Amino acid sequence: MTRALAILRLLARAPEPVGVNQIARGLELVPSTCLHILRILQDEGLVDFDTTTKRYTIGIGILPLARAAMQRNSFSSLVQPRLSALSQEFGVTSIATQLSEPGQMVVVALSQSSMPFRLQVDLGSRFPALISATGRLFAAYNSLDTATLQAEFAKLKWDHPPRFDDWCGQVDQAREQGFAIDKGVYISGVTVVAVPIFGSNRKMKRSLVAIGISERLSDTKITKIAAALQQMRDDVEETQI
Repeated sequence: MTRALAILRLLARAPEPVGVNQIARGLELVPSTCLHILRILQDEGLVDFDTTTKRYTIGIGILPLARAAMQRNSFSSLVQPRLSALSQEFGVTSIATQLSEPGQMVVVALSQSSMPFRLQVDLGSRFPALISATGRLFAAYNSLDTATLQAEFAKLKWDHPPRFDDWCGQVDQAREQGFAIDKGVYISGVTVVAVPIFGSNRKMKRSLVAIGISERLSDTKITKIAAALQQMRDDVEETQI
């Protein structure tokens, strides 16, 4: 079961179809064992196999499972109307993310802005837990040691990569102010504002995020968005008690 899940996660992250040997190497599996698991997953419709290229991709059979999980996620249902209100008020794309596996955040709810040239984000999208504004919060509140942070930071892809020392300073700032801002560092011309939501262990496991075109977001507006996200977080936490 663990190996099958690892294969599915690898295929979900892969930008293109992957061969069995590459999968086996990436997960340190015996190729024959990897092939056996892939065939079972293929029979269940969870992976697709291209007979021409001999490569595998994540299958559409995963969609009913993902849809059912989203529908049963009480947090998603609770936060969705609040995200919609925020998008309409500030003209931003609003999302909620949740830690789904080590090192990955997944979008579990979203609301697109009604303005033209809005940013496209998909439900179920995954991204590294340490990237952008959400990543600064994750680093601030999840007690990762410096060596681990530096190793994971080196894997991140930014439009304008920050220096690690500068990024650590931004992590400290996010911890102090309770929210984080990424102004065009992750994606050129895009500003991301995020606030953390904590689990029972007081570690961050979710976030509320607003994403907008930087030219349209003044410092005053960004401050108002951060305050609105914090209020949304407080309302959600109070409702869940």
